[in-house]
Amino acid sequence: MTDLLSDLKIKFKSGNIAIQFIFINAGLFIITAFIQLFLYLFNLNSEVIKYVTSLPATFPQLASRPWSIITYMFMHDGLLHLFFNMLLLYWFGRFFLNFYSAKHLRGLYFLGGIIGGLFFISAYYIFPILRPSAHIASLIGASAAVLAIVIAIATRVPNQSVRLLFVGSIKLKYLALFVILTDLLMIINENPGGHIAHLGGAFAGFLFAKNLAKGRDITHWINCILDIPFLVKDKYNRSKAKKREKIKVAYKNKTKHTQEYEYNAQKKASEEEINRILDKIKESGYNNLSEEEKKKLFDAGK
Repeated sequence: MTDLLSDLKIKFKSGNIAIQFIFINAGLFIITAFIQLFLYLFNLNSEVIKYVTSLPATFPQLASRPWSIITYMFMHDGLLHLFFNMLLLYWFGRFFLNFYSAKHLRGLYFLGGIIGGLFFISAYYIFPILRPSAHIASLIGASAAVLAIVIAIATRVPNQSVRLLFVGSIKLKYLALFVILTDLLMIINENPGGHIAHLGGAFAGFLFAKNLAKGRDITHWINCILDIPFLVKDKYNRSKAKKREKIKVAYKNKTKHTQEYEYNAQKKASEEEINRILDKIKESGYNNLSEEEKKKLFDAGK
């Protein structure tokens, strides 16, 4: 088990930002699935996890759990939901990184999720057909965040062809059009709020690509916030390194001072011993010195 966790940790650190997002989504899915299983077996409310992490459809509910504007985009309602979102993220994440940086993908993932969430909430205020269910509606899944990445790259290189499983080669502009039209048509079926959120994510991807082409990075503020923990950690590490260096220098200075003190003490003791031997010669003559005293006198003479 330890080896497995170590391998996963290595793969996470060595993977690109899209792979890391896939690891996070999959990891949270597994953890919450076990928590729900535990709650179910003990006859407890297993839906509490979904309630806490999903995005509500009204602003008062959002105010009571503001973290949900972020957590919802990392949670999934079922294995197939997770699989298809992560498959799209894997395909188009790699393609995205050929034209944009890892920070752009990181920032756009969050931006697409946030704008998609705001589209979702706004829809329940704007459209009368949705208002009666606003108090029970909720949003969960990375679809809006992933679609922002898909549409951004389709906006950047619309005529670029990609090969999809069971579909074959298709230009990105037609793929983007298909995705948007599908979500528009699916609004009248089940999960209308979810499809509106997808459109919000797609809109975020389009805005990102168009603005960056003009030199404006609309994900910059998100990346600045996300970088704060890393900056704090880096500052802490540098502070620790500086303290260690001070201690090392102080230790070296202390050692040097100790060595000088010991040398001077030994020199003084040696001088006192030689003076004692010389006094003894004056009093009783050289021949009365011991062999050890003669040796000390000889060494001092050298």
